[in-house]
Amino acid sequence: MGLAPLLVTDARRVRRVALTGGIATGKSYVRGRLETMGIPTLDADTVAREVVHPGAPAFAAVISRFGSAVVSDDGSLNRRALAAIIFADPEARRELERIVHPAVRLATERWFASLDPTRHPVAVAEIPLLFETGRHTEFDAVIVTVSSRSTQMHRLLARQGMTETDARQRLDAQVSDEERLRGATCVIDTDGTFADTDAQIQAMVGGWQAGSG
Repeated sequence: MGLAPLLVTDARRVRRVALTGGIATGKSYVRGRLETMGIPTLDADTVAREVVHPGAPAFAAVISRFGSAVVSDDGSLNRRALAAIIFADPEARRELERIVHPAVRLATERWFASLDPTRHPVAVAEIPLLFETGRHTEFDAVIVTVSSRSTQMHRLLARQGMTETDARQRLDAQVSDEERLRGATCVIDTDGTFADTDAQIQAMVGGWQAGSG
């Protein structure tokens, strides 16, 4: 899939780009490479962890819904226990999203607004559940990372504590690549080598800089 034009730069605001893709498709790697190229980036997963710190309104709402079983001994959120619940129960997952996503969205909006467009004409927010939350239409461009399901499984099983059942549940809980690709401005295929992925990223950013992508 070729590079579709990024909207004409408006000097009054940063051009907002979303980075998304299925689990274990290399989103964080792409974001890291963009960061090293001087492009401001935000990880929505990091923001999601911050909004459920003890004392935050979203934390209280999560505990109210899921109970003390998702609280660790130190009083923080027990993410492993929560994950076991939400990936086994689609409705529980949707309820968690209804609690967390508004807070993440607000924090993301504030981050974009804090950037100086004269220094950073483009900024990228990595949002794994971009299409699941219907936010893809809010951005000037959408980057989608893709890889084969076998590659995703291999990467997931390499993660500490991840079982094959856990991996399949996470893969099955997400929207299809076909749905993401329909809303993509640019696609980065990460099935190849790091050098292959880097070349795609460089071509994309070169297009932005030239005003053609």
